[in-house]
Amino acid sequence: MGRKHIVPYGLYRAHGFVSAPLASHSTKGTGFSEDDLELLWEALGNMFDHDRSAARGEMATRKLILFRHDSALGNAQAQSLFDRVKTWRVHEGARQHVGSRATDNWPPARHWSDYAVTIDREGLPAGVEVIERI
Repeated sequence: MGRKHIVPYGLYRAHGFVSAPLASHSTKGTGFSEDDLELLWEALGNMFDHDRSAARGEMATRKLILFRHDSALGNAQAQSLFDRVKTWRVHEGARQHVGSRATDNWPPARHWSDYAVTIDREGLPAGVEVIERI
């Protein structure tokens, strides 16, 4: 069966951006529309379902967290919004930040349920909407 090293379970986090000014610019614009945006969210949600391989056998998108701004230039800095999303390791009713030394003696994660992802919605900047998918 080869000498491939495997990670039995991993949780990956990725950030992405859509530039409204670039999409809508009158001469340099991409023509990117709301329909294209909806198609992007659908593709991200299903991206591993139609691309199985030995290297990514059971990878799946578990959650998409979208920050929609009222303004094309944004209503808040991206990093301040990304900082509102926290990933926690969960074991036997306890919850700790991923990477916390308190989890050193915990068994390795093997399921999505070994994690919790939270969003701090308290004091969200005006004009920013949080959308969760999946």
